[in-house]
Amino acid sequence: MGLFSRATSTPLDGVDAVLADLDGVVYAGPGALPHAIDSLNRAGETRRLGYITNNASRRDSVVADHLRELGLTATHPEDVITSPQAAMRLLRERVPAGATILVVGGDGLVHELEKAGYVPTRSAEDGPAAVVQGFAPEVGWAQLAEAAYALATPEDEGGIPWIATNTDWTIPQARGIAPGNGTLVSAVHTAVGRLATVAGKPERPIFDEAVARFGASQPLFIGDRLDTDIAGAQAAGIRSVLVLTGVDRPKHVLAAPANARPTYIVGDLRELHEPYPEVRTKGDVTTVGNASVRIDGADIVIVSEGDRPIDLVRAGAAAIWATGRAIYGFRVPERLYADPFHRP
Repeated sequence: MGLFSRATSTPLDGVDAVLADLDGVVYAGPGALPHAIDSLNRAGETRRLGYITNNASRRDSVVADHLRELGLTATHPEDVITSPQAAMRLLRERVPAGATILVVGGDGLVHELEKAGYVPTRSAEDGPAAVVQGFAPEVGWAQLAEAAYALATPEDEGGIPWIATNTDWTIPQARGIAPGNGTLVSAVHTAVGRLATVAGKPERPIFDEAVARFGASQPLFIGDRLDTDIAGAQAAGIRSVLVLTGVDRPKHVLAAPANARPTYIVGDLRELHEPYPEVRTKGDVTTVGNASVRIDGADIVIVSEGDRPIDLVRAGAAAIWATGRAIYGFRVPERLYADPFHRP
């Protein structure tokens, strides 16, 4: 997937369902990000809106309540697809309902386990049939230690399954970027030398759940992270938007590997409703809007910064990606990855 599109089309043209990540896209901490609510409400006037989150700490009903409080109209629990719900899809394939499951995480994960017919426990001494791990702010050493005790035996030697809701390394908060569930999963991995099976982004189960639930044929996914959101959407065959209001910044976009390149790059969600400029290439010069970049051997030269910083990022990304060369093979001017875009 790449940046090419008709100059007169918007990212929303032909889309029947908009699937949005939450942290870094809709909100950072408890508060909404600028322009997110109005832009999504406008998109929802003519198409289905759904929300996909790797954050496993809250129930879908709690998330829906929060979204309505922020101003997202007509949001219901069934509009929210969580990584614990995707984890239940994987768990049902491995462990029958009624089994005891060791849970590392918060209320959102416990709720989904109980809804799926499992018995949650916090102790490895209860002989759990599996470990399911997700993020919650209250997760600490004691919960991680119980997981390590339960997972001491490798699965191929008779040990129990280990499912992680997600492995995001970071999570956007109102005060900045904080450690995510990936750091907690890594702590258990370091103790036991095993790898978890992952349910959430960038794996397909959470995307498959969303597409099936909404009956979407032309979905569009909006995320703020290349390694989870965009890579996951690409693997699921879904067009994607990277919005620069969360974790990944322009410098990450320029360096994006082929499996994590968005269809569209926007500074904020207002640009969902704007014509998306086409990429024009003439010789060694790549132009988007009024911004132009030239590849000169190992040098990336800014020919014109244009009048919109987002177009310079788009032009730089298109030029670099088209070469098939890794970013470390270039000398990149700092202005190309300047970051005037809002972030928490």
